[in-house]
Amino acid sequence: MQFAKSVKVAGDTTTYQLSDNVKRYTLLDLGFEETRRGNFEYVGSVDTNNPFNPVAKLRILIASDFSGFKMETVTGNGASKINIFKHARAKEFVEQYHYILKEMLDRDVFTVKE
Repeated sequence: MQFAKSVKVAGDTTTYQLSDNVKRYTLLDLGFEETRRGNFEYVGSVDTNNPFNPVAKLRILIASDFSGFKMETVTGNGASKINIFKHARAKEFVEQYHYILKEMLDRDVFTVKE
């Protein structure tokens, strides 16, 4: 998957784009880790029942030069994509997903594409 300027996760109605004001230290504050290639990766559980062994996760990878990003929801082991909006536990997964992304919107990492 290529880095993109805007991303819409499967099942979501909102398209997110990387903010022009995103900063390295903000990403680190939000739990992103710097990869060996200098990119920034976030992997967070959307499973509130078992956050340490989750059924689903939100994975975000932002390019080191902030030119684009990738975002997807994946199974707990990260092996395959999952549509949390159609999952049996969709209500709780989607609520946690939006909670995580709201924090990133508030901190000016992403903006909502109109």
